[in-house]
Amino acid sequence: MHRFSQLIRENQSRTPLTVAERRQQMEHRQARLRPGNEYREHNFNLGGRAARWIETPNARDGHVVLYLHGGAYIMGSIDTHRELMIRVSQTCAARVLAIDYRLAPEHPFPAALEDAQAAYRWLLAQDLPASRLMLAGDSAGGGLALATLLALRDAGTALPAGAILLSPWTDLSLSGTSITSRAAVEPMLALDVLRDSAAGYRGGNDARHPLISPHFGEFHGLPPLLIQVGDAEILLDDSRRLASAAKSAGVAVEFDIWPEAFHVFQMFPQLPETTSALSAIGRFFKHHAG
Repeated sequence: MHRFSQLIRENQSRTPLTVAERRQQMEHRQARLRPGNEYREHNFNLGGRAARWIETPNARDGHVVLYLHGGAYIMGSIDTHRELMIRVSQTCAARVLAIDYRLAPEHPFPAALEDAQAAYRWLLAQDLPASRLMLAGDSAGGGLALATLLALRDAGTALPAGAILLSPWTDLSLSGTSITSRAAVEPMLALDVLRDSAAGYRGGNDARHPLISPHFGEFHGLPPLLIQVGDAEILLDDSRRLASAAKSAGVAVEFDIWPEAFHVFQMFPQLPETTSALSAIGRFFKHHAG
C-alpha cells in the first residue's frame, strides 16, 4: 500500500471552487504556525508589494534567500508559506526575503516575473553580493524562480549563487507524461486546476513562452540548481526534464527524487523526508553561497 494512501484518499475528493475560494482555503489551511518556531520577522513595502524578512537566530548577515511562494500563480502568500520559509532560514543560516508577487488571473504574465526581478534587484541595491544570494521557490514559485534566472541572465544582471527549486512547475503546457502516469497517486494537485491556473497566468500568451514555461528555455550560463521532487507527483517530469536539460547545458545540478513523496512535501515537518530534504537544502546553500 502506498505510504501516503490516506492523504491521497482525503485529497482526491475535490469540489470545484472559485479562485477566491481556493485562496481562502489555502490561507486557512497553511497560514497558521505550529508552536515552537523561534524566529523574527519584519513586514514592509517593497515596490508596492507586501514583503517580509524572516530570520531565525542562526541567520547570518549578508546571506539571503529570496523565496517565491507556490500556489499555481493564482493563490498563496507570504503567510501561507511562512513556516516553510522559517525552516529554510534555519537550515541555510540565512535571512529569507518573501514577497507577495501579483497573482493571476487579475495580474497575468509578466506581472509576477516583474515583481520577482524587482525584488532581486532591490537586494543587489542593498549592497548584498550576488554570490551570497539564492533564489528559491516551490511549485509555481519554483518555476517563477527559474524564469527569473533566465530573465536576469538575458538582461546581463549578476546572477545569484544558485537556486533551490522544490517541485517546480516549469511547463504550463502540461506536456509531461507524469501528468497522466502519476494521476492515481498524486494527492495534492488536480489537472483541471492546473489547466485553469495556467490559462489565467499566461493570459493571451503561448504557454510555451520560455519565461512562462522555463521548460522551453535555454539554460546555459545559469548558476547551480538544487531540484527536489516527489515520485508521486504529476509534475515529476517538469523536474526530470529540467535536470536533464540543465545538465546538458553545462549547469551544475543536484537532483533528488523522493520515493512515494508528494508535491512540495517539504511543507509537512512531521515527515522524515522533510528533515532530510531541508538538510540537503542547507548543505547546498552553504556550499555555493558560503
